[in-house]
Amino acid sequence: MDFIAFHAPHPDFLEKTDEGYLASLYLPEELKLEQAWLRSEPDNEEYLSPMQLVKNEEGWQIWQGILRLNTAEDITLYCFKLMIAGQQQWLDARIKPSPYFSERDFHFRLNPHIEPARWLWSQVFYQIFPERFYDGDPSNNVKDADYLYEGKPVVAKSWNELPDRRQGPREFYGGDLEGIRQKLDYLQELGVTGLYLNPIFTSPSSHKYDTVDYYDIDPHFGTKETFALLCHDLRTRHMRILLDAVVNHTSERHPWFDRYGEHGSSGAYHSTTSETRDYYVFQSDDAESYHGWYGVKTLPVLDYRSEKLRDIVYRKDDAILRYWMRPPYSIDGWRFDVIHMLGEGSGALNNAAYVKHFRQTLREENPEAFVLGEHFFEASKWLQGDQEDAAMNYYGFTAPLWFFLAAKDVRMHGLSIDAKDFDHLLERARIKLPFEVQLSQFNLLGSHDTPRFLSFVEGDTALMKIAVMLLFTYIGTPCVYYGDEIGLEGLHDPDCRRTFPWDESQWDQDLRHHFKTLIQFRKSSKVLQEGAFISLYAENDVYAFARTAGKKIVIGVINRGEATSLQLPLNKLPIKLTSLQSLFDQQEHPLDEALELKAKSSMVLFN
Repeated sequence: MDFIAFHAPHPDFLEKTDEGYLASLYLPEELKLEQAWLRSEPDNEEYLSPMQLVKNEEGWQIWQGILRLNTAEDITLYCFKLMIAGQQQWLDARIKPSPYFSERDFHFRLNPHIEPARWLWSQVFYQIFPERFYDGDPSNNVKDADYLYEGKPVVAKSWNELPDRRQGPREFYGGDLEGIRQKLDYLQELGVTGLYLNPIFTSPSSHKYDTVDYYDIDPHFGTKETFALLCHDLRTRHMRILLDAVVNHTSERHPWFDRYGEHGSSGAYHSTTSETRDYYVFQSDDAESYHGWYGVKTLPVLDYRSEKLRDIVYRKDDAILRYWMRPPYSIDGWRFDVIHMLGEGSGALNNAAYVKHFRQTLREENPEAFVLGEHFFEASKWLQGDQEDAAMNYYGFTAPLWFFLAAKDVRMHGLSIDAKDFDHLLERARIKLPFEVQLSQFNLLGSHDTPRFLSFVEGDTALMKIAVMLLFTYIGTPCVYYGDEIGLEGLHDPDCRRTFPWDESQWDQDLRHHFKTLIQFRKSSKVLQEGAFISLYAENDVYAFARTAGKKIVIGVINRGEATSLQLPLNKLPIKLTSLQSLFDQQEHPLDEALELKAKSSMVLFN
């Protein structure tokens, strides 16, 4: 049996009332429905709450029932049981009828206790790798052979040179915090409302993921005063800032570890009786037996069995995570590097407990603080409302885009999928998350750790534009990697960390205009910021979806292949449309006519 239906754990369809959560299920008016129940497990046992037909509206019959919450857990899982012609049918979060009761992974989920950073949903973030964005203060630049990194002299490069993989983290171009501050007009004109900065604390490398001092700004980026001024300027522009927290490991040159004896002989490397020995994971008394991140000896891993380490990272009054959330900086949150690997010993033991502690710490400093985790793969267990607000959404957004538009994975290994597969990959990630987390997921086309999207599609700006449209219309919070908007390319690290070309003659102005159009539309659209998601069509090269809130609809359509036409299945929408307007050409679209889709194109329609 097949029929269309609609429900989402969105306030339009799951309304909090004095009696509890009132769920609304939309079914076709012609469906001969005999009975309907809302199934949940309030005491870990099945409870079927009867639903009532409350009205027929715009081709739908709308059934409602009160959801019984699971009082033993934060998450309440629920689905619908229907009786049609004497036969049962089940509806879970995939909204596809089945005669069989499904696994819990596919059920709708509600966390009534969740406290999301709601301000996040209206933001457009911009990720900056500070060393490559703009040199605002040449006086603090690294000079050739200033010092050794991994036994070799550091290299000062001119701004327009390409990165060299052989030099990697020991090559420097001069980008700094003053450079970011001087380019705030550019960022605001683009439409950016928040910045995510890669690490800015003292470190010998260009990437700064090997911290030497968590309480100071790297001198080649500026000073605490420079950073305070940047934060002040952002606040006056009503812009947000997110910093990178690298608290899974440190540099081998951090005073706590001090592999080369640069800070006396009190570091963990030099003595089994060092006050900071238990900050790190050693397999024996041998100094070389320490555990490095991914086996990398320059990045000794921290051991959260240490009470003193816990104090300095998050517990005491001036702990690292608290310090930068207070004036004069008052950052809005942290992006936690490799957060899933952090814990006790070398195996991330008790990881969830520490992530929860981090969340509690940040929320003590700011009840609306944003907790973002770095995850390349499926991360739903961190994303149920008690740990992270969001993950960098490689798994549920970026990777499916790579597969569908570039036919390869992050390692550039071939992987071709069609629109139906694409829809499935998006859905399987989406439905495992509470709705508030779906809205918060940090969507990106690429980052400092991946090839740039334009390079993924081999410079094909038509495919790049499709990806950009999805970035700003798909459910979640968009983040632009610096330079993507003007057509900056780059393959694997360090090539993806090229300098921003400030010579406008090198910019792809048409692509930048495309970014600006979509950014402004998203910022003006509550539907895109907070609306429910509906998959409309997924066949071969064409994918269509809708976002809905109240009586407003935004429809996105992409075609990666040759020119074709599509009759939108508007009967899947919970409201009846009278007209649709196209964002890109500002034309009215007749509802009874098929869409004419150009080759490698996208459309955004709205009412």
